[in-house]
Amino acid sequence: MGKRLFDLALSLGAGLPLVLPLLFIALLVRLSSEGPALHWSDRVGRNNALFRMPKFRSMRMGTPPVATHMLENPAAHLTPFGSFLRQTSLDELPQLWSILKGDMSFVGPRPALFNQDDLIALRTEAGVHTLAPGLTGWAQINGRDELPIPEKVKFDAEYLRRRSFGFDLWILWLTVLRVIGRDGLSH
Repeated sequence: MGKRLFDLALSLGAGLPLVLPLLFIALLVRLSSEGPALHWSDRVGRNNALFRMPKFRSMRMGTPPVATHMLENPAAHLTPFGSFLRQTSLDELPQLWSILKGDMSFVGPRPALFNQDDLIALRTEAGVHTLAPGLTGWAQINGRDELPIPEKVKFDAEYLRRRSFGFDLWILWLTVLRVIGRDGLSH
């Protein structure tokens, strides 16, 4: 089964049973803070093309569009429900839409923000920019938000060299274990 076909089957298979929980989460986001339930951010996709990626909004309206680690006090920007969304990775579920559209895959390097020039440049230099970004990836399960950018790119480049259907399944399995254990998450 090709990677795209696998992505479509898994996103539809996961998305249909999640419709009611997704609507419930969207309602909680709307009731707990001012603004829309979804936050659409400009992200860098395959071959450095920009696309719009949805997430459940975990940050207050007006938060600067930068990586969380670049905020002076990230916790001050979280919505009342945002910390829970991030700790459980539920904020990532709307990205099933990006996978269905073909902008993303289940496994690949996490999509960089449009303004993460250092990450984009290092990924381009390593050839990683040719991959579709993923909901999870090799760097995600090896440190996630805690990794410095050059380390992330090393893991992304290793994924580029090692990618296979079996490796993707292994990364998905390890991701489930990391999310259950809440390893490497920014709070």
